[in-house]
Amino acid sequence: MEIYCPSLTTYQRLNTRCVNVGDVGVGGNNPIRIQSMTTTNTMDTENTISQSIRMIEAGCEIVRITAPSIKEAENLKNIKKGIRKRGYKTPLVADIHFTPNAAKIAAKIVEKVRINPGNYADRKNFKTYEYTDKAYINELERIRDRFIPLVRICKENGTSMRIGTNHGSLSDRIMSRYGDSPLGMVESAMEFIRIAEDEGYNDIILSMKSSNTQVMVQAYRLLVKKMNEEQMNYPLHLGVTEAGEAEDGRIKSAVGIGTLLEDGLGDTIRVSLTEEPEREIPVAKILVNRKNLTENYGNKIKTIDSLPYDPFFYKRRKTNSIINIGYKKVPRVIGNLSSKQLICQNDLASFGYIYAPNEDKWHISEQAIDYLYLGKKSIDFEIPGRLRIISDYKNVTSDFSGLTLFKVNQIDFIPNNEITFLSCKDSDNIFEKIKLLPKCIIVLETNNECAYSSLRQFFIKCMEQKILNPIIIKREYNTLSVDDTLIYAATDIGALQIDGFGDGVWIDTLHSNSFSNEISFGILQASRTRISKTEYISCPSCGRTLFDLQETTEKIRSKTDHLKGIKIGIMGCIVNGPGEMADADYGYVGTGPGLISLYKGQNVVKKNINAENAVAALIKLIQKHGDWQEPNNV
Repeated sequence: MEIYCPSLTTYQRLNTRCVNVGDVGVGGNNPIRIQSMTTTNTMDTENTISQSIRMIEAGCEIVRITAPSIKEAENLKNIKKGIRKRGYKTPLVADIHFTPNAAKIAAKIVEKVRINPGNYADRKNFKTYEYTDKAYINELERIRDRFIPLVRICKENGTSMRIGTNHGSLSDRIMSRYGDSPLGMVESAMEFIRIAEDEGYNDIILSMKSSNTQVMVQAYRLLVKKMNEEQMNYPLHLGVTEAGEAEDGRIKSAVGIGTLLEDGLGDTIRVSLTEEPEREIPVAKILVNRKNLTENYGNKIKTIDSLPYDPFFYKRRKTNSIINIGYKKVPRVIGNLSSKQLICQNDLASFGYIYAPNEDKWHISEQAIDYLYLGKKSIDFEIPGRLRIISDYKNVTSDFSGLTLFKVNQIDFIPNNEITFLSCKDSDNIFEKIKLLPKCIIVLETNNECAYSSLRQFFIKCMEQKILNPIIIKREYNTLSVDDTLIYAATDIGALQIDGFGDGVWIDTLHSNSFSNEISFGILQASRTRISKTEYISCPSCGRTLFDLQETTEKIRSKTDHLKGIKIGIMGCIVNGPGEMADADYGYVGTGPGLISLYKGQNVVKKNINAENAVAALIKLIQKHGDWQEPNNV
């Protein structure tokens, strides 16, 4: 399998060309740049200037502003003048959808324009067409005629361009030929790149955004592979689109962006949260600063020249199935109470098990751990039937009914016909012995600062040696803040999940048990490997937004967050509507001031509902399709 990055074992940035966005260099030897996007109405000049300055002072190096029509594009001149008058030289980017004329105006004013190849020259009708090769070439000529004027204006004015593909807004032409796929995303951008290169224009930055982290990562990897084949080296802008808000949005962004940064891909990043844009910057800084710290750090890992799996397509590593762990089983979550002096029933509440004394009954949440590690401790109460206990070897008594955890130096004591756990480091050479223990579940840790690369190599060795034992990924973050722990864990574990590696998660932190449990399930949800709650595909708001996204998202969440496995898209405008919420089961989309349209999948089912009644109408729509259940308020 062809390698898609400079190195799978040593952090090394992909060698890309430098593209200048004003005075800010992106790619080449420049640092990874951080950017964000305003959420104000672009015609509200003063508010847009003020918000841009707040973003800049928070550390935003490139500011993006929406220009949905000609009037907004023209007003960029006033916004830019106001920002420069206040002493800020940060470059501005015009975000364009559907309106080539707005792009041509903006390209003469700001330092960069962003176009979406899915809607720059096309209007999506969600129809499938049969194209002959000749008809397809004719379509490309039509695109060329629409796109070349912008390219020439950018070239003449020294304006750079981002060709930003979005998974949810691929054109009907691309969908008809390549399907709803990472390959389709790549080809959508390549069509436009080839036209630009024919004009001798190369000041291009590329992005492959999706709200699905698996699709997003695969698309960027395929893009690099394709660029290598065609001798291209454009810088990469990374982002998970419509990541959402709060903890979920941060985890989802880290799973997607962090996975790619670990392999040296990415020259500029934007973390898309349904919050004020300046709140995105600290999250982006954690992601970027971690790579700065590990670039020349971490134990050397033996070079990997080929892969025994397909990095462009998700497939779970095949293992033995032991109890409920392993191949075709969702990844399991392990909680840890080994440091608790006296364990009582209430301690399990942090792990999703709530005991009701009056009923003498356990209530189990959708985010309840599967295994509880006690170490040398014990409990003297009846545990919930679905929860299994793990205890240390030599702490096991004759009446013990749980499972035993062995250390590497105890591996010779493991019975080969009993179900057990083995705690080991990725540097331990246990491969020959573990082949003789088919019922042993590995708990894998690492001391390497480059955790993803080092742990991945262990999985690769297991695949090469045909070792089928399930593997639990264990990580300890006992010196980090809440925010750092969130981002580091999502990167380390989420990246492995994206590759199909890991049959369970065990996270220890210096914070609460409930925090460790929440991020464990959050990482599995964000990597699409275990769905345990409602997923909200929520755009980060911009000047096109027709309602208060943060308030509306919270209102919808309060009514629907018990609907396990349902994906709800909450989009501020039609641009980020049926296209951007490609993965959503239901959609709530602003279509005019005070008006909402509801979608089932990508099909509109109710148009222009009064916003006051829209949440209730959404619930009725979910009920109609049989996906509603009443909340359990226990």
